Amino acid sequence: MSDVTTVQLDKSVVKALKEIKEYPRQTYNELILRLIKLSKNVRMRNQYDEFLHKIQQPKMRELWDNKYDEVWEDV
Repeated sequence: MSDVTTVQLDKSVVKALKEIKEYPRQTYNELILRLIKLSKNVRMRNQYDEFLHKIQQPKMRELWDNKYDEVWEDV
């Protein structure tokens, strides 16, 4: 038997959890585990996007900050 604990939630939180259930008999435990997994995936995706942005910055600066493009601004 696994350890079980009681968590107190506001009624508005319980209502919000009920609204996002995938199926009516889904337990709050299953739902919270799914939300944790989604949160981790979003965090990983954000880290990946930040990494891509960081490695692209030097190349973008090279492409955008050049004298050839500045000449076209005055045409």
